[in-house]
Amino acid sequence: MAEKNKKRLNTNANGYTLVYSTVIVVIVAFLLAFVFKALKPMQDVNVALDKKKQLLYALNVRNVDNAAAAEKYKQLIVADEIIDVNGKLINKGEPGGEKAGFTLNSADYKAGKLALFVCKVNGQTKYIIPVYGMGLWGPINGFIALNDDKNTVYGAYFNHEGETAGLGAEIKDNIKWQKLFQGKKLFGNDNSKIALSVVKKVEEPATQVDAVTGATLTSNGVSDMLAECLSKYLIFLTDK
Repeated sequence: MAEKNKKRLNTNANGYTLVYSTVIVVIVAFLLAFVFKALKPMQDVNVALDKKKQLLYALNVRNVDNAAAAEKYKQLIVADEIIDVNGKLINKGEPGGEKAGFTLNSADYKAGKLALFVCKVNGQTKYIIPVYGMGLWGPINGFIALNDDKNTVYGAYFNHEGETAGLGAEIKDNIKWQKLFQGKKLFGNDNSKIALSVVKKVEEPATQVDAVTGATLTSNGVSDMLAECLSKYLIFLTDK
């Protein structure tokens, strides 16, 4: 009789549902945090490797597997320097560097810390400058590689986060379009401003690149990105 009078847990009560849901959420959150922490070192390695590949793309080194890309990066990158807008060296970096300029992002760029990758390709000095901007649907970025005259483009690579496939996304997917930058000049007759640009109608072949067909706003974003970001390096670029 006593057992029948025992108060049973009411699984239909709001309190039970609330407690049960809270326990499940806590358990799932703990598991997700554990998995994220466990996988983060691997994710960091993959992110770093992807960035190395993008830098190599700017140096016209493509179609290499992961192992070859990591090794090639060590061979070609002399230093991942950090400079300021006055061209002053803040951190000289190191060969195959991953701890100085390599770690910088768009926030560091806005704060005045500028990454500069010094490279050696077939015995010739090249410089790679990161660029950041906005496309039609979100952030875009890339790398511009220059010859040692600090004026002639050796290679270029662009990336995006959400541009339209077949249109704006061509800045990343269309290698032929990226190759149009090779041999272009940063400066025209005036070394006080960046002349390299992306336009719908090329009138100055030395400094202008054809816009991506059907992607005017994304192309404008690339052009604005080049003008703004490369201008930050103006003192370095004009110091011969």
